[in-house]
This record gives sequence, structure tokens and C-alpha cells, in this order.
Amino acid sequence: MKQKKNERNVTENTKRRRNRGLLTPHEKYLLGVRRDKLKVRIWQISVLVAVIGLWELLTAVGAMDPFFMSSPSRIAVTFVELMADDFMYHIGVTLLECVIGFAVSMAVGCITAVALWLSPLAKRISEPYLVVLNALPKIALGPLLIIWVGSGAKAIVLMAVLICVIVTIISVLEGLCSAAPDKLLLLRSMGASRLQLLRYAVLPSAVPTFLSVLKINVGLSWVGTVMGEYLVSGAGLGYLIVYGGQVFKTDLVMTATVTLCALAALMYGAVALAEKLYMRSKKKRRTTDKVCAAEHSDKRV
Repeated sequence: MKQKKNERNVTENTKRRRNRGLLTPHEKYLLGVRRDKLKVRIWQISVLVAVIGLWELLTAVGAMDPFFMSSPSRIAVTFVELMADDFMYHIGVTLLECVIGFAVSMAVGCITAVALWLSPLAKRISEPYLVVLNALPKIALGPLLIIWVGSGAKAIVLMAVLICVIVTIISVLEGLCSAAPDKLLLLRSMGASRLQLLRYAVLPSAVPTFLSVLKINVGLSWVGTVMGEYLVSGAGLGYLIVYGGQVFKTDLVMTATVTLCALAALMYGAVALAEKLYMRSKKKRRTTDKVCAAEHSDKRV
């Protein structure tokens, strides 16, 4: 509460100084950054509203056939009708499969990447296989997945894992290998073991890569989940899309698709928020460390 009050006071003081034309160059720069962010946000919302309005207008005047393209108003009506039925159940099924596939692929991929970093020989042996598996169209394995684990949620989750895990291994391994050579050399000169190098130098330097992989896997996990539901499912948003396409219910297909976009955006937003909180805490830690170091040096003097 005290920190928020201080930030509010700083903001009010900045506004008063801006009205009087007394801003420092640094304050002017920060003000420009805030204005640019606000401008981008306004443009993003405006583009979305314009697309939805144009889509509704073209279907209303008959320039586009709503039977084939649906319309925002028909999607809204279909959404309300589905919510009165069992739409939440289908959303829950797809969301659970996606979250499980996302979590399993991140865990398996990160553990495998760390194991490969710890064993340079295993890393060199596995590199060509990782490249081939990454290039392999995972949809080709669909019939085999059904044979291996059966037709159900296991096959869908496994499809999501297969799509995400190779990308996770390659990206995280690259992040682990990008640690600063000077830091590694310094730790080696002090007799650090490979595990100590991993703990004190490699893992901290790979955190930005890990956060980037989280964002990438948000999209890939949804792709894998829906792809799995296309192949074999009795429930879920992918199932509704397939069913709607088979019986020519375009409104159902578009409603399920828009819902998928909204869920993917929410999941991405959660990951982005976690990244923002981490970076804020990291910045706060650095500031605290600098203050403590300055106080310690003053005491020594």
C-alpha cells in the first residue's frame, strides 16, 4: 500500500511539473514511452473494432453470404445458445487437454535439455535426430498415436506434447549453451563442477530463453490439442469445429474458432503477466543489492 501511495504521489508530481513545463529530459522520455504504448493499444482496439464492424456490414448488405462466412451478430447469438447447453463442458475439455500437454512438454523438454547440456557427447549424438524430429509433420503420427494409446484424451495430449517438446528441447538447449564464456571460465578457474556451472551461470542466463519458449508453446499447445481433437475426440472445441463443418453449421464453426482465439489470448496473457512479475522482482532485487552494497562500502569507509 505504501509503495502504491508513493507511486501515486510521483505520478501527481510529474503531472504538475508537466503542466508547468518543468520536466527533465528523462521524464520527457518516459512520458513519450507511455504515450507510444497508449497509442499502440488504441490502434489495436480500433483495428479489431473496424474488422468486426466491416464484417458485420458486408454480411448485412449481402456482399458476403453469412451462410458461408457467418457474422459477428450470428456468432454472438450462437454463443449464447451454446452457453445454455453444454458449451462450457467442451471448453473445459479442450482447456484441460491443452494445459496438460503444455505442462508435460515444458517439463520433459527442459529436463531433457538440461541432461543434454550436462553430457556434451549425448548432445552431439542427438542433434541430427532432434532436427529430423522437429521437421517431421506430427499429423502423420496421428494414426499411430491412436494405435499406441487409444482413441481418447491420451492421444490428444500426446499430440500436443509431440508438437511442443522438440521445440522446447532445441530452444532451451540453445539458451543453456549461450551462457557467457567469461563467467564459465571464471567459475572453472575456481574449481566449479559442471553442476555448479549449471546452477550459478547457465540456468540464470537461460531464463529469458525459457520465458520465450513458454510464449511459443502457448500457441503450439493449442495447435496440437485442436489437431488431436480433429483426429479423435468426442468432445472439445476441435470436435465442435469438425462437427459443424460436416453439417455445414458455419456459425458453430466460427463460434468455436473465436472461443479458441480468446482462450489462447488469455493463456498467453497469463504467461506474459508471469514474465512481467518476474522481471519486476528481478529489477527490485538488483536495486536492493546495489543499495546494500553502497551501504556496506560506506560503513567500510
